[in-house]
Amino acid sequence: MGEGELLAGLARALERVGMGKPEGLRRLTGGATMESWRFSSGGEDYVLRRAPSLEFIEDRPYGHATEAAIIEAVRAAGVTAPEVVTVLEESDGIGSGFVMRALPGTPNPKEILAMEGAETILREAARDLARIHSVNRADVPADVPVMNYREAIAGLREQFEEAGGDRPIIALGLKWMEDNCPDPVEPVLIHGDYRMGNILAEDGHLTGVLDWELAHFGDPHEDLAFGCMAVWRFARYDRPALGLGALVDYFSAYEAESGRTVDRERFRYWLIHRTVWWAMGCLGCAKSWREGSDRSLERAVISRRTSEQELDLLMLLEESAPEAERARAVDVSRPFPPHGEASAGELATAISEWLATIKDQMQGHDRFQLAVARNALGMIARDHAFMPRDTDLELADRLIRGELSLQTEGLLAELRSRALEKLEVDIPRYPALEVAQNKWTGED
Repeated sequence: MGEGELLAGLARALERVGMGKPEGLRRLTGGATMESWRFSSGGEDYVLRRAPSLEFIEDRPYGHATEAAIIEAVRAAGVTAPEVVTVLEESDGIGSGFVMRALPGTPNPKEILAMEGAETILREAARDLARIHSVNRADVPADVPVMNYREAIAGLREQFEEAGGDRPIIALGLKWMEDNCPDPVEPVLIHGDYRMGNILAEDGHLTGVLDWELAHFGDPHEDLAFGCMAVWRFARYDRPALGLGALVDYFSAYEAESGRTVDRERFRYWLIHRTVWWAMGCLGCAKSWREGSDRSLERAVISRRTSEQELDLLMLLEESAPEAERARAVDVSRPFPPHGEASAGELATAISEWLATIKDQMQGHDRFQLAVARNALGMIARDHAFMPRDTDLELADRLIRGELSLQTEGLLAELRSRALEKLEVDIPRYPALEVAQNKWTGED
């Protein structure tokens, strides 16, 4: 859809609620599943949240009208969520979405994590999460689903098998989840994607909570755990609570606001569950790209982030391995030095270096996509050098059926080696990689 067509449809939506025509429309960077466009109307700033295609939301449990209603319900509960001003209608001709009033602050994790007063943002994040969990079932539309833990595991296992069923570390995680699934608790409203990247902050304070498309009812520990995954701490691996601070401070602030007590074992379960969930989400991005529902470069590149989750998952699961297995050092092989004519990997590097020379000519989303393209070329170059793809159907099958486990002699060391080699190709700057290398190779 061209920008002119989008502007015309947006003008129709705004006119319906008595607002003036949109001006200065520009696409925002980021947004793994939905498009975000910022614009002004009547001297105020707004954001259009929109699906890239109608097919992209067909399999979701609810649409944008329900998502907008959830946002309004949590705003009423005191959460710093944006005000929704209108929901797109079919007659607007620009697909599915809604318009919300822009909030101050930045969603950029790098900028937020560098702010003074991280402990204040952490307390305010815990406060808002507790308020989200206070919203009653009757306060939101009836189509907001309630999670069944066992059905959720079965769904992940089905996705795993559809994706080939050949990733041993993910198989190990699924088997652990089946064996350690907790009993249900009274469900509360869950944000479902509460993490760095989906919050706004300014001058050391939380200013907004974004992206409510995954909201559902379930265990509050799921929300607590998701934002504490290593992947969402970005460069602050040393701060386990959202990259902002210590878990004890996060839990204390949440308990003070909610009146609930955080169960550390349930927290660990959901940390593992959502790590597997995101690993499958990354694999699913490749499926979306191949099938054409989202043919963006970003979708293909995100699929390679599966290796981040495999490493994180193994670091979580190895707590269950015998001490003798955890003590085994890993010997990671290195590629042979290149020679002769330029290889496919070196050609990819050359293209990446050329793209860097035109970076300053790009703006907005194009600049973001250029960075994604350079990441993709880096993956190609490293893939050509290392060639590790940890796909082992037989081993994965034996793990998921329980024939092998972390009690099996030498298995943990083998999985560690595979995880390190794979991540060095896909995301060599991932903060957890250095931590794992030092720990597993005996250098720590």
